Amino acid sequence: MPKVGMEAERRRSLIDATVDAIHERGYSDVTMAQIAKRAGVSGGLVHHYFGSKDQLLAATMRHLLTELGRAIRESLAKAETPRERISAIIAGNFAVDQFQPAVIAAWLAFYVQSRTTESNSRLLRIYAARLASNLTYNLRFFLPRDEARRIAEGTASMIDGVWIRQALSDAQTDRQAAIAMVEDYVENQIAAHAGRSKDH
Repeated sequence: MPKVGMEAERRRSLIDATVDAIHERGYSDVTMAQIAKRAGVSGGLVHHYFGSKDQLLAATMRHLLTELGRAIRESLAKAETPRERISAIIAGNFAVDQFQPAVIAAWLAFYVQSRTTESNSRLLRIYAARLASNLTYNLRFFLPRDEARRIAEGTASMIDGVWIRQALSDAQTDRQAAIAMVEDYVENQIAAHAGRSKDH
């Protein structure tokens, strides 16, 4: 009889192995057998749980998105003002267990695969829409609606851009520098609007 929770444990170990394998070899070169070996299970078991490499990547991305959402919610729970909530969303997107080389490599593979895999594309659209919506809601305390939406899209683009630049770089990850870069953009946009409002 399998132990209670063994399936969830195996799935998690396969997802962790997928992240590490993508980081080491790249998504296109890694095989299901290599992922299985890294996770210490049989190749047949990987196919049993996930069916295909694309489905395994989708499951990995769902897991990472869940973890990302949890990090943002935990950050938001400590925020008391709209400006603190904006900072919490930014900081949550650079959570310690997310903004690291292996996970960044997996995200880059996710972006590439989403161009040709509808399920991955849908996951990415949901993530992007939620991020923009959360930012817009809180930016509206400082900016008119259209301006808030525009700055929210700019902020989300900066977050994505920092991740992609890091994926293409050999430099060590520096989450504080990444957060500061996005915070500077938001602060400058809010200040610019406040300055224009005074002029009128």
